[in-house]
Amino acid sequence: MDVFSRTFLPAAAEAGVGIPTVSRHMPIFRRCVDPDDTTVLVSRCYRPDAPMSGEFMMVLTYRRLVVTQETKVFHRLRLHLNANLRHLSNVTWNPDVAHSAVEITATAVDGVRERFRMRLAEPDAVWHCDSLLEHVFRPTRVIAA
Repeated sequence: MDVFSRTFLPAAAEAGVGIPTVSRHMPIFRRCVDPDDTTVLVSRCYRPDAPMSGEFMMVLTYRRLVVTQETKVFHRLRLHLNANLRHLSNVTWNPDVAHSAVEITATAVDGVRERFRMRLAEPDAVWHCDSLLEHVFRPTRVIAA
């Protein structure tokens, strides 16, 4: 089993994503993520500015952000965003403990501002998600003496 599979399945289980959902989305994620890339975060999410656009599934690795969309009526899957983290700019997130949610926004290489809201199970999960995002998007820098 490759690194992506070994790390994706526990991250999906931690997020409460069921096996049928994982199985449906996995072929798209496999095409986008390298086998040696480590999964940091898996989450279902939605777009607050487009509530009727269906549900989204987000996978964050140390190199990529991949988001798939599942339409409401026919449950069709499509790739919504596949971006190398180096090509994302102005990445921000806002933890909301009162609603157990985290909103993440980023500008893709084509200039489109993407905005997603993740609903989480409990307030502790909000802080865990915040620390994962902090770890990926704001790595500590080593200052050479």
